[in-house]
This record gives sequence, C-alpha cells and structure tokens, in this order.
Amino acid sequence: MTEHPAGVRLTLHVQPGARKSELAGEHGDALKIRLAAPPVEGKANAALLQWLADYLAVPRRAVSLLSGERNRHKIVAVSGVDAGAVLARLLPASAGGGR
Repeated sequence: MTEHPAGVRLTLHVQPGARKSELAGEHGDALKIRLAAPPVEGKANAALLQWLADYLAVPRRAVSLLSGERNRHKIVAVSGVDAGAVLARLLPASAGGGR
C-alpha cells in the first residue's frame, strides 16, 4: 500500500471464483482477496471494487482499478482515505482470519 495526497493505492492478488468474498491475508507484497464472482466479462473486477468500497466503508465512486484489468495482480486506488484508516480496516481481518 502506498499513500498519495488523494488517498491510497493497494496492491492486490485476486482469486475469483471462490466460495465467498473475503480478505485472505498476504500474497508476497500484495493483499490476497478471494472473490465469489466469476472471472467473466469484468464481473470479478466490478465485484472487487464494490467489495472494497463496502469493506473500507467508502462510496463505490472512491474506488477505482488502476491496472490489472485482465490479471490477478491488480492496483486499486481508494480516494478520500488515509493509510491509517485502511490499515485499521484490513489488518485486524488478515490477522484474525476474516471480517
């Protein structure tokens, strides 16, 4: 995760087609997220952005995909938040095995 004046950028490793959408810890230098959505016609990307918005308690318009549209490795921007707020939401879940 890197902080920018407008918000943060998250490096993610996404596993589509999972039983349920959840944070699954770390995968190298990225956060691993399992998604219930299938990797078809952008459905997993749309589900990822909505899930992140809900999980981080920000409006959907605050979350955007910067790179990795057709790849498991993605970079997502979240505007209107700081790194501390994002870490407070993400770290307890990854350490405790889910939200």
